[in-house]
Amino acid sequence: MTLRIGNASGFYGDRFSAVREMLTGGPLDVLTGDYLAELTMLILGRDRLKDASRGYAKTFLRQLEENLGLAQEKGVKIVSNAGGLNPAALADAIRDLAAKLGLDIAVAHVEGDELLPSAERLGLGKPLTANAYLGAWGIAECLKAGADVVVTGRVTDASLVVGPAAAHYGWQRDDYDRLAGAVVAGHVLECGAQATGGNYAFFTEHDLGTPGFPIAEIEADGSSVITKHPGTGGAVTVGTVTAQLLYEIAGPRYAGPDVTTRFDTVALEQAGPDRVRISGAKGEPPPPTLKVCLNTLGGFRNETTFVLTGLDIDAKAALVREQLERSLKDHPPAEIRWTLARTDREDADTEQGASALLRCAVKDQDPKVAGRAFSGAAIELALASYPGFHVTAPPSDASPYGVYTASYVDASEVNHTAVLPNGDRVEIPHSEQTLELSDVEEPALPEPYTGPTRRAPLGTVVGARSGDKGGDANLGVWVRSEEQWRWLANTLTVEEFRRLLPETAELPVKRYALPNLYALNFVVTGLLGEGVASQARFDPQAKALGEWLRARHAEVPA
Repeated sequence: MTLRIGNASGFYGDRFSAVREMLTGGPLDVLTGDYLAELTMLILGRDRLKDASRGYAKTFLRQLEENLGLAQEKGVKIVSNAGGLNPAALADAIRDLAAKLGLDIAVAHVEGDELLPSAERLGLGKPLTANAYLGAWGIAECLKAGADVVVTGRVTDASLVVGPAAAHYGWQRDDYDRLAGAVVAGHVLECGAQATGGNYAFFTEHDLGTPGFPIAEIEADGSSVITKHPGTGGAVTVGTVTAQLLYEIAGPRYAGPDVTTRFDTVALEQAGPDRVRISGAKGEPPPPTLKVCLNTLGGFRNETTFVLTGLDIDAKAALVREQLERSLKDHPPAEIRWTLARTDREDADTEQGASALLRCAVKDQDPKVAGRAFSGAAIELALASYPGFHVTAPPSDASPYGVYTASYVDASEVNHTAVLPNGDRVEIPHSEQTLELSDVEEPALPEPYTGPTRRAPLGTVVGARSGDKGGDANLGVWVRSEEQWRWLANTLTVEEFRRLLPETAELPVKRYALPNLYALNFVVTGLLGEGVASQARFDPQAKALGEWLRARHAEVPA
């Protein structure tokens, strides 16, 4: 019998009402919720510093308060990584909530991802958080033991889908193709409404409204159909699913703790209105190591944005920069970064249209240097700098920032444990068969496109989806016909990519081809500095990097 798995959260702070919408919108067997981005682990780490009993996503508990009885009534299992840094505490809180609501709910949790006590021994330094990405088998064990609710710490996002599918169908550890199919479905579901038209390049082609959350109908062979509840907003098309498949990946081999999924084998087919079939996924044994998410406190940061209006924008920017840096010479910040955004227009009919923005951001280990010293120096210029001096908001005290890094440890160093509803602890063995990760041989280029072209924005024909992985950015692009693919594959080289996005010109860029999807994926190393928490860039998570590329002009198929 087909397993219907829905998602109700793509990040900590997603639509609160989504849990109820998914439970009342149509039939489901399992409801998942993803709350853990890399930045979220830092936020939860700081929460835990203040109170050792915290460290989990409190929003999830409030959602259950409104919907736990409804889920039980509908017979829907709930699986979520909202446990964050403290899944045991969240499991206890859910049991207390169920008792308060008069519900008989079996709650289980998965732990063992926490590596902080052994971080130094493992060569991971002294981070604020250190969590290995666990796989799906702990979740499966909890469900097989009768759990109604399973909460985890740091598992891979796709494991929230793979675990229920493996438990439902009785898959074995070496059912790599089936597991790979479920990983693909999980990757589509993990970011919620991004699979149903949210953040979609060709959004003007659909009546977006408020997109519904996605559902994967998973079959015993690992294939699936992505859909959504009837009557909900957004759309499920080959395009929306392609966009999500390209989100935050690297090469065609997508490594996980249970299986390495070959994204270059995946095939998509429109199977009806708001229904996309995913098939053909091939899997390989996982690598012998597990990825570890590390967050450290990097220091303190501050910023202010100067508004430059009218004439002589470059001269005004040079003046305030020279004045501020001279004022800071006795206590210079460890890092000072200037960014001038030429948002001004000539002969503008509004003051805002005549204004450019000059952002100055500083970092230092000393909160006084990044705080009062910087803020005071910036504001003291108010009557002594360029004409029309003002700022968007006055600088304030420095705030701490975090640094995300990824590391890897041998899987044997991680004690993956399922804590069942009756309290029994089951150690989950790691995969006996492993395979070192390696690049896939680059596929042959298709025959070049020879049709007519015209100069236009790339986005006329190219879709894009971009995001962050620590300090790196990924930018996936795709087209929608074989003819366009022949043009894209032969035209958008790494050299052309760097030309179109000058910020990447001096950075390592890798291109990966996914011909089945008519897609290319570019990974730009170091574009985001020390990651989103360090706020090193105007768009710190590279969410709009793809839209910048689509806005660039080139010769595109007519």
